[in-house]
Amino acid sequence: MANALVSIQIIPKTPNGEQVIPYVDRAIEIIQQSGVKHEVHPLETTMEGELHELLSIIEQMNKAMIEMGCPNVISQVKIYYNPEGASMDRLTEKYK
Repeated sequence: MANALVSIQIIPKTPNGEQVIPYVDRAIEIIQQSGVKHEVHPLETTMEGELHELLSIIEQMNKAMIEMGCPNVISQVKIYYNPEGASMDRLTEKYK
């Protein structure tokens, strides 16, 4: 069972002031390619997995923004860590 939930909102500074959506799409693509369980929401994406793996994904996302030409990136991150287990479904089941 996963030990962490991590929500991320990535805010890249685009090279020429263009819209951030294509950059955010690339960041989400990195999450999708990782294979971790995740949910995309309007203002952030939540991932479920092992904390070290999720933090590595965030690092990859930030590096991808720089590779796309962004001079810098802000990543707002929320972490729920529980060595005994963490689950999006368990935390939200009463709302479904």
